[in-house]
Amino acid sequence: MNYFNLDKSEETMLSMLSRMAEESGFIKPELYRKYEVKRGLRDLDGKGVLVGLTEIGEVHSYIMDEGEKVSVPGRLIYRGIDIRDIVKGFVQDERFGFEETAYLLLFGNLPDQKAQKEFEALLSLYQRLPEDFARDVILKAPSKDIMNTLARSVLALYSFDDNPDDTSMQNVLKQCLRLIACFPSLAVYGYQAFSHYHGNQSLYIHSPRADLSIAENILAMLRPDSNYTKLEARLLDLALVLHAEHGGGNNSSFVTHVVTSTGTDTYSAIAAAIGSLKGPRHGGANIKVVQMFEDIKSKIKDWEDEEAIEQYLTQILAKDAFDRSGLIYGIGHAVYSISDPRAVILKHYVSLLAQEKGLEDEFKLYTKVEKIAPEVISRGNTMYKTVSANVDFYSGFVYKMLNIPMEMFTPIFAISRIVGWSAHRIEEIANTGKIIRPAYKNVAPRRKYVRMNERS
Repeated sequence: MNYFNLDKSEETMLSMLSRMAEESGFIKPELYRKYEVKRGLRDLDGKGVLVGLTEIGEVHSYIMDEGEKVSVPGRLIYRGIDIRDIVKGFVQDERFGFEETAYLLLFGNLPDQKAQKEFEALLSLYQRLPEDFARDVILKAPSKDIMNTLARSVLALYSFDDNPDDTSMQNVLKQCLRLIACFPSLAVYGYQAFSHYHGNQSLYIHSPRADLSIAENILAMLRPDSNYTKLEARLLDLALVLHAEHGGGNNSSFVTHVVTSTGTDTYSAIAAAIGSLKGPRHGGANIKVVQMFEDIKSKIKDWEDEEAIEQYLTQILAKDAFDRSGLIYGIGHAVYSISDPRAVILKHYVSLLAQEKGLEDEFKLYTKVEKIAPEVISRGNTMYKTVSANVDFYSGFVYKMLNIPMEMFTPIFAISRIVGWSAHRIEEIANTGKIIRPAYKNVAPRRKYVRMNERS
């Protein structure tokens, strides 16, 4: 019998208890307004509740003009440098950019050639997993969710560290660099175990190569023949750069600060961040975008018919189509309104890969939905601000064109964001702040204790 199978009496009891738990957990929405609680730490005007300071990343989407907030095209800034300039720099040099970006986020400055080579050599050295780790930790307990495998693997690495609880800067940095270097192997091996044991596919375990970039290693380890084109590797590298950091306010980076502030070990802090990113409201949106487009493609015969696209998007918004959530996935963002700079950058290179893959028509469909969806949403008056495509709108299409399985979409996000998490953990430790403990107001009425024999 399956460990989690329940008999009828257990199911009945759990059903009753779950209803009780839900009722006891419900708080009237009007109380949030009464006590001016910013749910999700967001204001209605989108500015957000200030909970900390950071020098790592900045998300810029508006200016203040005579006391009023005015939306502007979005900017993403790493350590004071605009992401557009970072991308332009390594693309013009025909280099991979993720390792350079990692150095910048971790150490605050761009590396020179010598520092870059030394940093890449150190990451290559740290790529190796402990002996038999893949067999004993990953392959022996394959999960159907690769993020679960990733979190479990990170926690397991604690046991292989001779000094796991040392939170000195040097030790934490070493732990973070090891995790950045081995995340691709942990994620890809987790997928290969899933594919083999749950999908009945052949098992491929390719070792990472020291002469390859992180983006190249992901493709080489993921594919049976380890082959990839230059454009494929460059576009995956670009996606990693764009996802590496997004300010301290995104959920998983905030989790990293919160957990780090307790004084816990690196492995526990990063595992907590992985748990945050696993949530579909944070890391899984690009999967929903791909699924939504598969639905659109099956329902609309003529992809050039903008009227038909508009009608179907209206149905989605009205909860009459796709998953009936009322959401047009990949459109809108908690901070960006006029534009998401990551989506703007990615779109140009997506068009190049679509040409290489012979998927120009599908790319045109994406661009039409990107144009029409904000108009449909604004007419429905369901949003209080202008909306635009976010990075998830195109990243899922990129991964699909790279033949990356959907189960790996969020793990690739984690492979990238581990850099940002590491930088935020280091920043929290460097500032030796207090434990992060926000206030919650109790709104339950006072009651007296009732003896057992007097309860009805």
